[in-house]
Amino acid sequence: MSFLKGLRCRECAREFPAKAIFVCEYCFGSLEVDYDYSAIAGRLTRHAIQSRPASIWRYRELLPIDGDPTVGFHTGMTPLFRAEGLGKALGVKELYIKDDSVCHPTLSFKDRVVSVALSRAKELGFDTAACASTGNLANSVAALSAKAGMKRVIFIPADLEAGKVIGSLIYNPRLVAVEGNYDEVNRLCAEVAARYKWAFVNINIRPYYAEGSKTYGFEIAEQMGWSTPAHIVVPAASGSLLVKIWKSFKEFHKLGLIPSSKTRFYAAQADGCAPIVTAVLEGSDIIKPVKPKTIAKSLAIGNPADGYYAADAIRETGGSGAAVTDAEIVDAMKLLAQTEGIFTETAGGVTVAAAKKLIDEKRIPRDESIVICITGQGLKTQEAVADHVGRPIRIKPTLASFEEQMRHHQV
Repeated sequence: MSFLKGLRCRECAREFPAKAIFVCEYCFGSLEVDYDYSAIAGRLTRHAIQSRPASIWRYRELLPIDGDPTVGFHTGMTPLFRAEGLGKALGVKELYIKDDSVCHPTLSFKDRVVSVALSRAKELGFDTAACASTGNLANSVAALSAKAGMKRVIFIPADLEAGKVIGSLIYNPRLVAVEGNYDEVNRLCAEVAARYKWAFVNINIRPYYAEGSKTYGFEIAEQMGWSTPAHIVVPAASGSLLVKIWKSFKEFHKLGLIPSSKTRFYAAQADGCAPIVTAVLEGSDIIKPVKPKTIAKSLAIGNPADGYYAADAIRETGGSGAAVTDAEIVDAMKLLAQTEGIFTETAGGVTVAAAKKLIDEKRIPRDESIVICITGQGLKTQEAVADHVGRPIRIKPTLASFEEQMRHHQV
C-alpha cells in the first residue's frame, strides 16, 4: 500500500505527480514529498514499528515508495548511547551520540538516503544511478547500486581523500574526477542529468533521496524512549540532514508517536565553508555562497541547496550554529576517539568541536540533554590526522629492548 501522494513545492505549495522532478515549473522552488498522513495514522504505531526488522524500512509508511523496498535492508538502527567520557570532558550532564559511522554498508549516514533514492529510482524505471559527491555519497551510490544490479556513474572533485576514492572504485563504477570543487561538480551534473536518463540521486531524484535522512531522526526519537532531546548538533553541508531530522520529529508528533518536540537545532560547519552558520549568526535570510577551504571536505558545499530551510529550522526552534577551525576539527576528532573510542571522519570533528564551542559560550546549557550527530567513519579521512597522532614505538624483538623503551615512554 502506498502512502505517497505526490510532490509539493516548498515555496508556492503547488502539487506535482511523484515523478523524477525536483523543481517547481512555476516558481522554481524545490519540491518535497507529500504523504497521506490520515491513512498513516491508522497504521503506524509504536508497536508496529518495534515489531519490524531493525532497518530504515521499519518506518516504511513515512518513506516515499509505492511498493515494497528493494534497497537498504541492512541500513539503519545505528547506535544511540550515553557519552559519559565526552560528556565529562565537555562538562555537560546528559550527552548522547548518534553514531552513523558504524553498522551501515559504507559507514556513513548517506546509506540511508541512497537506500530510499534507489528504491524509488527502480520504481520509476531507471537502470543507472548517478550522483555528485564529496565522498560519502559516492561510496554509498557505488555500493548500493552494485547490490541493486544498477549501472552507476559517479562524479567527485578531483582532490578527494584517497580513502573515499578507493571506497568507490572497489565497486567498479564509472568514477569521474572533476577538476573543481563540489559546487562546480554539481553544476556539471545538473547539465548531465538534463541530457541522460540517469537517476541522479541528489538532483532529479532529490525529493525522495532527502526523505531518507528522516530515519536518522526517527531512530533518535525511538531510541530515546519516544521523546526528543533538548538540543541536537548536526553537521551541515547542504543543510538537508538538519531539515529532515526536524521534519521527522514533527511527523512523529503529528502521528501521536511522541509529545510535541521542543528540540533546539544547531548547525555545525567549518570556518572555511560556513554559509549557513554565517546567515544564522548574522540574522540574515540570505545564504551567501562561499568558496570552500577546509579539511572537512564532506561538508565543503559553498552553495547549500537547503541552506535557507536549515537556517529557518534553526531560528524556528531557537537554536544557533558554530563554525570551527581546521585545528579545532583535528583536536575534536582526537577527543572523541580518546573519550568514546569512536574514530570519526572530519565532519564528526566539526560537530564535536562546534558542540564544544556552543557549550563553552553557554549557547547550549550544561544541564540539559544534548545529542551530537556523528555521520561518517574516520578511516575515510585519515589524512586529516596523520600528522597529529604521533608514531609507533619501534623496538627490537627482545624483552630488553622493550623494557628500555618503556623507561622512556609512560604507558
